[in-house]
Amino acid sequence: MNASTVIATNAFQLSRNNFGRLILTTSQGDRFEGVVPVRAFPIQSPEDGIALVHTDGHEVVWIDRLDALAEPAQSLIREELASREFMPEIVRIESVTSFSTPCTWHVLTDRGDTRFVLRGDEDIRRVGLAIVLITDTHGIQFLIRDREKLNRESRKILDRFL
Repeated sequence: MNASTVIATNAFQLSRNNFGRLILTTSQGDRFEGVVPVRAFPIQSPEDGIALVHTDGHEVVWIDRLDALAEPAQSLIREELASREFMPEIVRIESVTSFSTPCTWHVLTDRGDTRFVLRGDEDIRRVGLAIVLITDTHGIQFLIRDREKLNRESRKILDRFL
């Protein structure tokens, strides 16, 4: 089997080697060391469409739904994705220094309290109806998964920039 062959999701096992790298073993005994999970739709459908990619860049396995996998494969993939992805989710907008840019935002995220500088209005993007991505001056992206779930004050601040 070559590394570009896609196999069924129930026909493999995942484990970690001593260095923490993922090892995929097929039911035929083929072994791919150092596979990396990659989300097809990381913002709108993070649980759907995940590829396990070999070090040469070729897809080895396609997973339609992450929650359809048995344990421990599901947990290993979630751990690997969490260690590679950094996109704090904004829970509340505490304040902004100005409604013109550049300005400093003080927000509460799922990873704690933080401040960042918004360079320009073009650094706030709508993704679909409810999702908003905000990129700070360092290139870190902050996610608002559903702007309607923000409190009233946060929505009011956000609406001034949209």
